[in-house]
Amino acid sequence: MQPILEVSHITKTFHEHGGRRFCAVNDISLTVRPGECVGIVGESGSGKSTLARIVTRLVLPDSGSVKLCGTELTTAKGAALRAAYRNIKMIFQEPRSSFDPRLTLGESICEALKPVMPDKKARREEAGRLLCSVSLDESFLGLYPGQVSGGECQRAAIARALAQTPKLLICDEATSALDVSVQAQIIALLNEIRQNQQLSILFISHDLALVSSFCDRLYVLYKGRVVEEGETAQVIQNPRQPYTKKLIDSVLSV
Repeated sequence: MQPILEVSHITKTFHEHGGRRFCAVNDISLTVRPGECVGIVGESGSGKSTLARIVTRLVLPDSGSVKLCGTELTTAKGAALRAAYRNIKMIFQEPRSSFDPRLTLGESICEALKPVMPDKKARREEAGRLLCSVSLDESFLGLYPGQVSGGECQRAAIARALAQTPKLLICDEATSALDVSVQAQIIALLNEIRQNQQLSILFISHDLALVSSFCDRLYVLYKGRVVEEGETAQVIQNPRQPYTKKLIDSVLSV
């Protein structure tokens, strides 16, 4: 079965003040299969967010390959790139900042629907359906991002991300800004959507306990490199690398 996402040997170096070079991502390879949830875990500075930005083509790598449903994202242009963008959507850490504060939640979701649904009335109806699919009623269509809670706003962000029926969601610290109880609700929602729609998820977080609670496989990043990978239970129960053991010990000590 062809992977939804196939990342091969990507490297990204940034230039710091003073002319020094900083390698944020160093020869990383990973795959995400259809319907699979893959976790990327590591501390701040491990390269997690840079990896997410490369996968979504917000940043181009210096070298390597990123294939989404067989399309090479690093070189895709025109119609091929637009088609690829419909298959990959990102959920951000701060849901409110991902919305235009001048638009209602309904208007933002309708904007996301425009490329696939030209009829205005149909878009409005679909926006309401999408909100219902994330356990928000249609009254949220008329609310602004600042009028809802963080958890409600993140649910609306998920609804917007689903507007074009993507095959892959990138969740970059998508629950980090939420209360623990709300985190659990969002994780349960993502898991339900994944199972119902055969959606693939790349879940990026510093929280090993959270990632291990619902991801099928894990990649552990340290200083821009993958230091450990495998089935979640295997990595948690039999870590091979000292850094992975350190992450596990930090969770157990809390």
